[in-house]
Amino acid sequence: MALREQHVEYRDGDALLEGFFCYEDSYRTPLPAVMISHAWGGRDEFVERKARRLAWHGYAAFALDMYGKGKRGHSVEENQALMAPFVQDRALLARRINAALTAVKGLPQVDARRIAAMGFCFGGMCVLDLARSGADVRGVVSFHGILKPPGLPANKIGARILILHGYDDPLAPPEDVLAIAKELTDAGADWQLHAYGHTVHSFTNPEANNKEGGMVYNEVADRRSWHALMQFLEETLR
Repeated sequence: MALREQHVEYRDGDALLEGFFCYEDSYRTPLPAVMISHAWGGRDEFVERKARRLAWHGYAAFALDMYGKGKRGHSVEENQALMAPFVQDRALLARRINAALTAVKGLPQVDARRIAAMGFCFGGMCVLDLARSGADVRGVVSFHGILKPPGLPANKIGARILILHGYDDPLAPPEDVLAIAKELTDAGADWQLHAYGHTVHSFTNPEANNKEGGMVYNEVADRRSWHALMQFLEETLR
């Protein structure tokens, strides 16, 4: 048994992107795949660790790249500058994450009929927009994601949706939760939402410790949300 890791270059128009791909070679390929969309700082060790963890469970895991090869933020200001073009242009966001889906479908280790996507914070918004775009994925999972709709023409959503949410998240207040519930219902989606009490934004990130900004790690919610993810993937991809 060995974990195979590689960097995969792919493109969205003129933008050169680089994903991190891994799988465990004792499992028979082609494998069900999980795309992982990063938070506002860019593709980092956090999502790569998640990819490795999923690979040990028999998934082909692909930590995608929304910003471009080598582009990472190292401060709040840099992170905001990287994320802003995609928040302001949700059509660009949808195109960029669909480019990652195309790249994953082309990997020989991947069963293109069994793909899901998950994301954290900004990445949660990205995977929700992937589903909103009508992309051919089995399911998407948002961890403390931004829930506001893209303001684009609505599509029927065929992907199953799991939203893992801190109830006290200042970046996704209760009115946003009610709005996305209505949106997903109107789109015909198979959706579920887990809200964790006394929990704010970034609850899966052990380095989050900004109480004033509403970004704090919560070990219990982190553990519960991971269990919910694994159950969802088993139901959706196996």
